[in-house]
Amino acid sequence: MTVQIRSLELKPVAVSEDAVGALRAQIRGTVALDGEPGYEEARTVWNAMVDRKPGLVVRALGAADVCAAVNFARENGLLISIRSGGHQIAGHSVAEGAVLLDLSLMKSVRVDASAKTAWVEPGATLGDVDKETAANGLVLPTGINSTTGIAGLTLGGGFGWLTRKYGMTLDNLISADVVTADGKRRRASDTENPDLFWAIRGGGGNFGIVTGFEFALHPMRGEVLAGLIVHPFAEARRLYRAYREIAPRLPEELAVWTVCRKAPPLPFLPEDWHGREIFVFAVCYAGDPAEGEKALKELRGLGKPIADVVGPNPFTGWQTAFDPLLAPGSRNYWKSHDFADLPDDLIDSLSRALDDSPAPDCEIFIAQVGGAMARVAPGETAYPQRNAHYIMNIHTRWVDKARDEACRAWARDVFKRTAPFSMGTAYINFMPEDETDRVNGVYGSNLKRLQELKAKYDPGNLFRVNHNVKPVKVMEAAQ
Repeated sequence: MTVQIRSLELKPVAVSEDAVGALRAQIRGTVALDGEPGYEEARTVWNAMVDRKPGLVVRALGAADVCAAVNFARENGLLISIRSGGHQIAGHSVAEGAVLLDLSLMKSVRVDASAKTAWVEPGATLGDVDKETAANGLVLPTGINSTTGIAGLTLGGGFGWLTRKYGMTLDNLISADVVTADGKRRRASDTENPDLFWAIRGGGGNFGIVTGFEFALHPMRGEVLAGLIVHPFAEARRLYRAYREIAPRLPEELAVWTVCRKAPPLPFLPEDWHGREIFVFAVCYAGDPAEGEKALKELRGLGKPIADVVGPNPFTGWQTAFDPLLAPGSRNYWKSHDFADLPDDLIDSLSRALDDSPAPDCEIFIAQVGGAMARVAPGETAYPQRNAHYIMNIHTRWVDKARDEACRAWARDVFKRTAPFSMGTAYINFMPEDETDRVNGVYGSNLKRLQELKAKYDPGNLFRVNHNVKPVKVMEAAQ
């Protein structure tokens, strides 16, 4: 009996039952074939558009299991994909016919309160991290959805409500344990394999598999001033322009994002507004609430809101506030731009974007980033876009498969119409699978070094099921 698994060249390879049995004997976790326990759970990810059947699943319980799986794939020339939280929009965690290395069972979070550090395994979610850090009066700046995996978020960047105050998630990474393509374990930090440490902070999963993250934590009060200010979408032009003027003056403790969509049936919205287009300011002030009230006064004084539900909230609760709108099981497609500013022509385009939105959960959000994040030099980490700027995500979400083309077409149309105002870069964690042509541009002046380090740590491009950086040797890069 043999198992058919795809090669790196995407051709079927017959792997013997003995070889699979030998792999099973090496690891503490499980090896699952189609129909065996754990197979369906491992291949099912957040985005329902990703419905792929791997040739074999390895569910790891530790670094030794990861090494065994990497050696098995490399020695047999097999395609391998890596799943951590399974939340990435592109769905790279599952590849058809490949070896799927599932890290989702490695979920330990260990906090050292006296040192203000945390050691986090790659299967942990942001919610797992928040619960442990909050119990010690500490916080790690991460994203905005508690079911997101910490591994993919960190390796691609990691921005959220605390980015302006404490930097990106990757800026708070102290060290990492990494299994590279040769199956060896390496520690990456400022003093150990510093080039690898540089590369994994923004370079995604191109350079190895992180089996443990060491993060610096920050003191955090239990409650923050946070919530939503909801306006009619008809006011979008005026509100975007006001936001453009106010945002650069905001203190770093305050994050203000805009969200445009059709109103879900939220209990604090009048029923006659359910299903109608709205413009929302989502805000979070991570500091003294009294100072937060002062910082928000100008924003809260704009227009006549339908609802203003900004108030004291437990930070861990605020981190889950958007979970119901991002629950697993729906079909999702995203497009994203970085903007240096919000000029009038861009605002005019955004103010028309919902006119033909094809599903009730389609939305456009814009996040202002800067502050601590912008004080890091562009070449200090692989993530290059350090100037204060705005990140836009066109988030299309629906259930019916028959709506696939209409929903993707809408996102692509909004993306195309706003492209003239883009900086040419993008947040790589927001890029869908079909944007392979944008990867080089995203990394800008850091690309050459990334390509050279890829040639050093993964010369055969074993880790290619990702937003791929292809290996280029130093000599070749110089020609």
